[in-house]
Amino acid sequence: MIERVCVVGAGVIGSLFAGHLGRVVDVSVLCRRAEHVRDLEEHGLRISGKAEFVTRVAAASSPADLPAPDLVIVATKATGLDAAAASLAGHWPEAAVMTVLNGLGAEDVVRRYGDWPLLSAVTFISGTKHSDTHVEYILDTETWLGPYGDTAFELAREAGELIARSGLKVEVLPDLRPAQWSKLIFNATVNGLAALTGLPHDFHFAQEEPGELGRVVHALIDEGKAVARAADVELHDDPWEMNVLATRRGSAHFPSMLEDVEASRPTEVDLINGALVREAREHGVDAPLQEAVYALVRGRETSYS
Repeated sequence: MIERVCVVGAGVIGSLFAGHLGRVVDVSVLCRRAEHVRDLEEHGLRISGKAEFVTRVAAASSPADLPAPDLVIVATKATGLDAAAASLAGHWPEAAVMTVLNGLGAEDVVRRYGDWPLLSAVTFISGTKHSDTHVEYILDTETWLGPYGDTAFELAREAGELIARSGLKVEVLPDLRPAQWSKLIFNATVNGLAALTGLPHDFHFAQEEPGELGRVVHALIDEGKAVARAADVELHDDPWEMNVLATRRGSAHFPSMLEDVEASRPTEVDLINGALVREAREHGVDAPLQEAVYALVRGRETSYS
């Protein structure tokens, strides 16, 4: 039974998981900053928007200061993954660890630091962080999760049931790769173009008239689908349809990569676009548009790094 959960990373996604799960089990949060720890301990975690509540959580900046959890949810950004995984080394050998990151390869990074049973997840929930203790819940969409490696499916199902009881939408899959690749292609296209154009994810991404952005979006997605076919992955959802559906939700979404470049921060481009480009090269698939987006976003990072 999963009775204790530790969420590693208290950004938007980590806070949404911690806040919701804290209503059904004991939840702790592993943070980087001492002031973040202090504020969570003092004020709890407020969720607003699609849900309205305040959850009490334990918080610390070291695993040694927290009770041993049954499930660890790693919800950092890709740029903080290695440091977060390293901080867990030598701790909580009986726990399972679930990564909730965009792109490919997060599980392999975590595996370098411990032999925990691994679960893998990707999520479409999103929100806005107003402070260390307040996150606005904007998109109440699904999280897809499944076992990784030789982890038993039953453990994934138990984690999924817990997430569902907390009030979040979830789908548990015996093999996450088809879903993971659907989101990989979607993210590599939408995040990359948002970072380059400065546009939020809105109707422009679905317009297919000559000269419109949607034609480039469609071509980038077609390249990604060709890579998936070469990798023998049958996609869970069509990334183009995912894109169109998202643009019809009525409010423009600001992809994290756009937020990062506007704040002159490192982006997740290597684990997202870089992963897709590396898969294309490994399987002998030409993906010149995805190559260009990858290089251009890295160029934007270079301009302010």
